[in-house]
Amino acid sequence: MNGYQITFFTQQDHRHKGKPMGDWLIHLARELGLRGATLMAAGEGFGHHGRIHSAHFFELTDQPVEVVMALSLEETDRVFERLKAEGVHLFYVKIAVEFGTLGAPD
Repeated sequence: MNGYQITFFTQQDHRHKGKPMGDWLIHLARELGLRGATLMAAGEGFGHHGRIHSAHFFELTDQPVEVVMALSLEETDRVFERLKAEGVHLFYVKIAVEFGTLGAPD
């Protein structure tokens, strides 16, 4: 199948509707009936302001987080329409990809 890999970049302390943004995106993917989404925590990174964000032993709120989804064109449109309607401010990367499943299900 052809579609897009969408990667959203945020931080552990960024919230939407009371939830950490990464968690909210995972729940959104499930609510929209998408085939999956993966949340990954990073050790360190920096954004457009040039400030270093990192996971510290005692404090994880500044930890960089990314959420990755492989979506069809129609799914991509639904996700972005919803994000726009929600007024979400979020950096993302959108890459055209081919994706599918190999082998028999478990």
